[in-house]
Amino acid sequence: MKDFDHLMSVWQGQPKQDQLSVDEALKQVKKGVRSIKSQLYWGIVATLAVIALTFVITFFFGFKWLTYLGLFSMLFTMLLYAARVIRDYRLLSRRDATINPVEYLQDLKHYQRNRAKITGWFFYIYLVLISLGLSLYFVEILQNASTFYKVSIYSLTILWFLFLTFYYKKRIFRSEEEKLNLIIERLERLQGQFK
Repeated sequence: MKDFDHLMSVWQGQPKQDQLSVDEALKQVKKGVRSIKSQLYWGIVATLAVIALTFVITFFFGFKWLTYLGLFSMLFTMLLYAARVIRDYRLLSRRDATINPVEYLQDLKHYQRNRAKITGWFFYIYLVLISLGLSLYFVEILQNASTFYKVSIYSLTILWFLFLTFYYKKRIFRSEEEKLNLIIERLERLQGQFK
């Protein structure tokens, strides 16, 4: 009985979770979502700029069929990526957290599941198709280049893709995942206060 009383006193002595201020929580949620939306926005801008450049190169310069195959592969892949990111951006922009936090929470969870899919398989498919397109493009472009220049270009390209795969991808998606988890946790905690 003595142990039970000791456990009860320890349990009751635990600090209670602070109640979140609704205004403060929603302000933090909006700030976190704004940060993610900003990152997506600049990703869209950069992707559209690269698509425009690739489009100009494809249709205003003369190449052999293999180079065109590489360029179209890159264009197709970048258009798929842009469509996916624009869809994610619109999903985050569709609702306001202050109007209906419950629906907003569901949207965020849906967005989080979609981003997990991108992190998983779509990123690698994107990387493989862009690599294939660049390889086909470089065949003709580097045809008359010196061996040293060819090796340098191919080595830098491989190093860039390795950097994207093993460092950048983990860092960016982990950062976004942490922000999303924090936002979702705040909204769920806020929702739990009113039950």
